[in-house]
Amino acid sequence: MASFVIEGGHKLHGEIIPQGAKNEVLQLLCATLLTEEEVTISNVPNILDVNNLIQMLRDMGVEVSKKSGDTYTFKAATIDREYLESEEFLTRCSKLRGSVMLVGPLLARFGKALIAKPGGDKIGRRRLDTHFLGIQKLGASFDYDASRGVFKIYADRLKGTFMLLDEASITGTANIIMAAVLAEGTTTIYNAACEPYIQQLCRMLNRMGARISGIASNLLTIEGVESLKGCTHTALPDMIEVGSFIGMAAMTGSEILIKNVSYDNLGIIPNSFRRLGIQIEQRGDDILVPQQDHYQIESFIDGSIMTIADAPWPGLTPDLLSVMLVVATQAKGSVLIHQKMFESRLFFVDKLIDMGAQIILCDPHRAVVIGHDRNFNLRGGNMSSPDIRAGIALLIAALSAEGISRIHNIEQIDRGYQNIEQRLTALGARITRIE
Repeated sequence: MASFVIEGGHKLHGEIIPQGAKNEVLQLLCATLLTEEEVTISNVPNILDVNNLIQMLRDMGVEVSKKSGDTYTFKAATIDREYLESEEFLTRCSKLRGSVMLVGPLLARFGKALIAKPGGDKIGRRRLDTHFLGIQKLGASFDYDASRGVFKIYADRLKGTFMLLDEASITGTANIIMAAVLAEGTTTIYNAACEPYIQQLCRMLNRMGARISGIASNLLTIEGVESLKGCTHTALPDMIEVGSFIGMAAMTGSEILIKNVSYDNLGIIPNSFRRLGIQIEQRGDDILVPQQDHYQIESFIDGSIMTIADAPWPGLTPDLLSVMLVVATQAKGSVLIHQKMFESRLFFVDKLIDMGAQIILCDPHRAVVIGHDRNFNLRGGNMSSPDIRAGIALLIAALSAEGISRIHNIEQIDRGYQNIEQRLTALGARITRIE
């Protein structure tokens, strides 16, 4: 198990470019199974979750070729159907959350899919009902082997229908879209997730010959087609990395220029940080976070305490609440962080309290942060990363703290952030990886 040793208290300075969007790319990789032709994807991040899914595609029989540092081609002309029912495949599915999005493409193209209950971050219950209810609406049948934890999904031919999703699940919406593009007839999905990741998936599928309308809304209409062709696609920059770098600049009192952020696809993220008092300047498609010695949390118009809460797009992504909570520890004022969509993502705050943060954990969903206004700094600590986003939040805290911090289980951070210690060291951070 690897660890980071961080010497805190050093200002950062320079430019940084966000990696490709992890959550988008996981969807795109699964979508390459929908055609026998070659699909080229650029801006693919070099992170564990993505690399593990690429290797799974190779083992399934997909021809994968790396054309450059972040560009791959995929050709799923021949798939090893026996491997898809092997214990090795199912075991690997159980360790990767994104593997659940293989169901839609495999079912649409081959009429059958087996999947183990997927793994991922331990951030509370992450049910699969939306995925399965939607695919059942298309005509699929399900069997569940409780002893093995394996789902078997099968259908002779999927048929389009109307469905109202019980929740606007991103991965659930992606799975249903990928199943519906090859279904017979028209599928209408209401209460669909409409994050930029889903928009990008729909645009790529349309370039492959799909007929999807309503993109960027929560009402999608999909006219099924007989087959899809190859295409070329470039993934967006990762909005979670962009937000992480904004928070990092604020916490360390540093000036950082974040390049090529696709500003129009950041939604409410910049204004959410501005609510914490952080100055953000848009410069074309770049973001400059100037050095700030102090930043003050806003209040609502009636003077009540600011609440930062997550919500489905175009609301604030839950993946950034951990970062915003950490940033608030050095702000002037107080804020209620309300994590509505997952019930275990705030439990890492005990590590921040040990570092000197003033946080009241009200329940699994809510925490009140009383900012220090830099009257005293956090102190270095010894901690373990429970999930990807809490891991980067703890790293931000350690960079701003006095003294030495150690973060263990950094494989969680590696799952979502590409070469993070090298990139931050180039800005002036002092981070050492200990294997």
